Amino acid sequence: MVAQKRVALYARVSTTDKGQDPETQLLALRAYAARRGLVPSGEYIDYASGTRDDRPQYQALLAAARKRQIDVVLVWRYDRFARSTQALVHALHEFHSLGVDFISYQENIDTTTPQGELIFTVMASLAQFERALISERVNAGMARAKAQGKRISRARIAAEVQTQITALYAEGFSSHQISKQLGIGYGTAWNYVRRST
Repeated sequence: MVAQKRVALYARVSTTDKGQDPETQLLALRAYAARRGLVPSGEYIDYASGTRDDRPQYQALLAAARKRQIDVVLVWRYDRFARSTQALVHALHEFHSLGVDFISYQENIDTTTPQGELIFTVMASLAQFERALISERVNAGMARAKAQGKRISRARIAAEVQTQITALYAEGFSSHQISKQLGIGYGTAWNYVRRST
C-alpha cells in the first residue's frame, strides 16, 4: 500500500479589511487535496504583504518542511506564496532538496508531474537571467558614477562616532553592545573595532 502524502495548505491575504478572506483560497485547496487523496497536515494563513519573508505562518510552513512533517505544499497562486520569481525558485529549490512537492492550484503547476518539473526548470532559468540583468545594470551604474567622480562606497561615519567606538571597545564593550549603544549597524561597529585593534 502506498503511503498517502501529507499536504500543508498555505493561504495569504494582504489585509483583514476590504473583504479579503483566506477561506476563499482554503475552500478550493481543501477540495483539491481531498480529490487528490492528500492527507491534510496543517493550514498556514498569513495576513500580511507578500513582499515580506518574515510572515509568521510562511516561516512556520518552511520549518515544517525542514522537519519533514509534510510532503506537499499546496497554494492558491504563486503570488500568494512568494514575493518574487527569485523567492519562489529559492523556496522550490529548498523544497526539492527536502523531497517536498509544490502545487499551485490556479496556475495548475504541480512538481509531482514531469510538466511541473519542466515549468520549474524554466522558472529557475528565468530567475537566474533576471539576477544577471540586475547585476549588469548595477555594475554599469557604478561604473558611470565612478567615471563621474562620485563616491560609490558607503560614506564614512563621523569622526566623533569613530572615537566613541574606540572608547567603548577599550572599556570592554562588544561590537554588538557598541552597535546598540550608538544606534549603528553591527557590521559598522565591527569594522571600526577591527581597524582600531
